Amino acid sequence: MELHLAQVIAIYALPVIFAITLHEAAHGYVARQFGDLTAYREGRVSLNPVRHIDPVGTVALPLVTLAVGGIMFGWAKPVPVNFGNLRRPKRDMLWVAAAGPAANLLMALCWAVVLKVATLMPGAPWSSFLAATGKAGVQVNIIFMVLNLLPLPPLDGGRIAVSLLPQRIAYRFARIERYGILILLGAIILEGMFRIPLLGAILFPPYELVRGAILALVNL
Repeated sequence: MELHLAQVIAIYALPVIFAITLHEAAHGYVARQFGDLTAYREGRVSLNPVRHIDPVGTVALPLVTLAVGGIMFGWAKPVPVNFGNLRRPKRDMLWVAAAGPAANLLMALCWAVVLKVATLMPGAPWSSFLAATGKAGVQVNIIFMVLNLLPLPPLDGGRIAVSLLPQRIAYRFARIERYGILILLGAIILEGMFRIPLLGAILFPPYELVRGAILALVNL
């Protein structure tokens, strides 16, 4: 059954908001553990989505990508992290960057449990909506996790790569950051508007691997 846009929005609203905002909160929380209190002092180490929502990145852009198809994309207000305040900046950068994708993996597991519960009560009046929302939550969080792990600054995977690379190479690689979002947006536009599956070809194999593992864990 084909869903209307309003139904799609209702199903994806909570998964998208929490996938993006808790991803950012996780960065701030881990940065605090490693010595940087910047996000904590600004109230960004919070599970309250309102503190993280960006009207364009958290609301408008996910709606547009849902409407036109292709890879869903969005962002929250970036959590401020001063890497210079970390106890060992280059090493600890890895853990701060990895916290966001790790939060998405945990949320994907939680939404898979929601989906499992819905399948166990097929006669309940809310089961169809709950199942659709759980399925959307798994999908959205795995997409955001895999997308953010691309080794492209300023994505989390790019910062992880900077942390792992030797100092001289890391410095040169980090200079890509000013162009990183433009490169990513270009790939998303090619995917959504021109049906050139460049980004999809990269993301689909790890997406399917993670999705299969999560669904197997909850016996789905």
